[in-house]
Amino acid sequence: MQEKIPLCVIIPTRNEEVNISDCIDSCSFAEEIIIIDDFSTDRTVEIAKSKPLNIQIVQRALNGDFGSQYTFGLEFASQPWVLFIDADERVSEDLKKSICQAIALQTPHRYWIQRTNFYKHHPMRHGVLRPDWVARLMPRDGALVKGLVHQEFLSPHSDAKLAGHLFHNPYRSWEHYFGKFTKYTDLSAEKYFSSGKRCSFVRDIVLRPLWAFFKIYILNRGFLDGRYGWIFSVYHYFYTMTKYVKLYDLQENAEKSKEARKQQ
Repeated sequence: MQEKIPLCVIIPTRNEEVNISDCIDSCSFAEEIIIIDDFSTDRTVEIAKSKPLNIQIVQRALNGDFGSQYTFGLEFASQPWVLFIDADERVSEDLKKSICQAIALQTPHRYWIQRTNFYKHHPMRHGVLRPDWVARLMPRDGALVKGLVHQEFLSPHSDAKLAGHLFHNPYRSWEHYFGKFTKYTDLSAEKYFSSGKRCSFVRDIVLRPLWAFFKIYILNRGFLDGRYGWIFSVYHYFYTMTKYVKLYDLQENAEKSKEARKQQ
């Protein structure tokens, strides 16, 4: 039997029957796994329950707040270390070894991990899906996650990096991509609006998407990823424009409501 380490893995889920088995298997070296499930309607929970591991499943509505979902999972963690991971991510063998070594040393750090992104088994080396560093392993005490869309994994401890890679398969298909496109542009616009950010038509809807494309395709060398590099760079243009169009719509609706109240 594989020896377990004093680690709690926290996984938020919502209809992840395609991913959850491989995700859990890649984390099987952890003493406990906590799944915070947003009332999945597929076989996500059933598959998780079938695993012969120490898995606790708690159902809680996401309500568009991924940071809150992760932080809620911390309430159930009984191990001194936590690893935050999404269902579409996998811990590689090299990363597993690094995690085990780091926890054995018992040096309290917020550990950053390099994430390799794939589309249909193609590793993306440049552009919008280029490898990125994410803070995911840290002591449980003092850990906190903030952010609706792009989460911040916070810890009072100093930063360090781990060897090995976290494998990430964010999109199963173009239908899946556009489902996330819609959800994340909605959440971004709502986040901007609630924080008081306002949209300028020329600056944010006309010019900002052009800069976003140039930055991703030229400066971040998305062109080196071939056809997928071009596709994702163009879609990043439309992603940028769409979230600001939605923000523009929110502020226009708010202004109309304000005017209507004045006239009453």
